[in-house]
Order: sequence, then structure tokens, then C-alpha cells
Amino acid sequence: MITIRKKSDQIIGRPTTNQRSLLLEVIKKANKHLDADELYRLAKKRNKRISLATVYRNLKLFKDLGLISESNLGETHSHYEIKEAAEHHHLVCLSCGRIIEFNSPLVAKAVKIIQRNNNFYITSVQLKMEGYCSRCKNDKK
Repeated sequence: MITIRKKSDQIIGRPTTNQRSLLLEVIKKANKHLDADELYRLAKKRNKRISLATVYRNLKLFKDLGLISESNLGETHSHYEIKEAAEHHHLVCLSCGRIIEFNSPLVAKAVKIIQRNNNFYITSVQLKMEGYCSRCKNDKK
């Protein structure tokens, strides 16, 4: 999903810096939702010169370019992940904080109905459902 043009050394029309490439690579390889501090810690292990300000600046750029998505998953700070072709949604455990991603054809169907009924073009959907994962639900019994 990351578009890097090797020939011109650009990320969707923007110059590719070592730090930008590193941040995108860390987000992609993390295989989980990262907040800015976590991304900074992981990137700092590979490049001692990267700053937290650089991380925030590039997260904004990546989001503006549509490379990553930003979610607030029940916390006061945002989480980031590589934007996938298909929209997905999140189940967030209120006990352990586990995040489960899921796809649902019912959500896509609801979006079509809502668009039609409200004469409104929806460009993105963020669905977060909170509750308890199977481990925490069983622990509560």
C-alpha cells in the first residue's frame, strides 16, 4: 500500500528522506496500531538522530497523503496503521486493551443505505466497538 517511486525517490510526490522511509517501514512491520511515542521508540532504535517532532510531522504528512489511518481507540491519544485497500473496523477490549480488526459486509451495506437516505457521499468510516475479548470475558465469570 505504500507508494514509493524508486526512480524519482519520492513518496507520492514528496521527497523521500531516510527518516520518512524508516517511519513508514516501522509502521508497516509493527503489524499493530502504534501511537506516536511507540513509533518514536521503535524508530529511535534504528536511527538515534530521529526526533519526536519529526515523527509527529511525518505522521501528519502520511495521513494527509492517505498512506496511514489515524484512530482514537478509547484513549486520549491516537494510533496509526498503514491504510489498507479495504476498510476495516475495530473491537477494543475495555479490560486488556486488545484491538481486534474485522471486516463486515453489513457495515458496507449500511453505508450505502445511509448515503442514499441522506443524499450524502461518505468517504471513510471508522467503527469502534467496545466490550470484552474472550479472555477477559471468561475471567469476569
